[in-house]
Amino acid sequence: MTVPDRTCLLLARGPGAPIEQLTVDEARARAGASAGVAKPALAASLRDAGARAVLLLQGESAWLDAPHARGEVRGGSVGSHDVALRWSRFLADGFVAADAALLALRRDDARLPTLGWGDAVPEPLGARAPVDGIYAIVGSLDLLRGVLDAGIAMAQLRIKRPADADAAWDARLRQSLRDGLAAARDAGATLWINDHWRLAAELGASTVHLGQEDLGALGERGLREFAATGLALGVSSHAVWELCRARSLAPAYVACGPVWPTTTKDMPWRPQGLDNLGWWTREAGCPVVAIGGILDARQVRETARAGASAVCVLRGLGDDPRRTVPALQEAFAQGRAEHDPRAAPRLPHPSLEADA
Repeated sequence: MTVPDRTCLLLARGPGAPIEQLTVDEARARAGASAGVAKPALAASLRDAGARAVLLLQGESAWLDAPHARGEVRGGSVGSHDVALRWSRFLADGFVAADAALLALRRDDARLPTLGWGDAVPEPLGARAPVDGIYAIVGSLDLLRGVLDAGIAMAQLRIKRPADADAAWDARLRQSLRDGLAAARDAGATLWINDHWRLAAELGASTVHLGQEDLGALGERGLREFAATGLALGVSSHAVWELCRARSLAPAYVACGPVWPTTTKDMPWRPQGLDNLGWWTREAGCPVVAIGGILDARQVRETARAGASAVCVLRGLGDDPRRTVPALQEAFAQGRAEHDPRAAPRLPHPSLEADA
């Protein structure tokens, strides 16, 4: 199955249907578009005409428009002649269209391509921070002080904004972040602020963690504003397309999860397992943090052995972190010493149901 130059690939109307291949001129004709139409508009018109997903291959980049993700694809084998065949194979293996397309564009001897955030094509951030060891995630200032007292050097303060937040709640949040940053500085630890990045920057923080939905909602202007703060970014990822989007930002770390089933969040994702975690660590191009269902020292050791630079622990901290943290830290050191990067699988398994 060869692909002529300047080809548009369209995933047909449903799973299992063959991938159509059109030249760009043929695609424009089908969409009723003019010769000067931009790739995003052309892809959107083709999806309106019934294509489930569209991949436009032009020059050194591609444009992906699929149910779960859309944006400019850079890197990978955009000019390869076997993209359609590979895309079909990954779809048959149960990957959603976006993941299947990005895996199809990956050369065997190179990393994954990057994927833009919709219409936004962000510049790499580049800010770095220590990512190492047990990463404690806590929801209050008291819990933060407890894990710092236990010797934790990397922590995240996760305080979610309730629907009924008012000025008094905002004032308490400000004070909690200010006090948390001071406590972390006194302990020589790195504190990652979840969500509240503008306030974190105002208060002198250097590190924040954001989910993909929050980052996507910023748009190009918001991403530029974020970059101007100089904050180091940790970003969540659960699927290949989310990893590719995260890579476009060159973050300080990418979180891979859930490694095991978790009740902390209600999510549609299949467990990544140690195999996907190992694949993430090879492909991300930055430190990878393991998160999700990690409750004991055995799991910490296994995730470190798989290549995680840091391991998130929430419920596994228990009621007395001073008692639990030393064993977790020892397990992490053992797992790191046992890590063999050659053990990572060649490909990941799907992390979302194909019809999700």
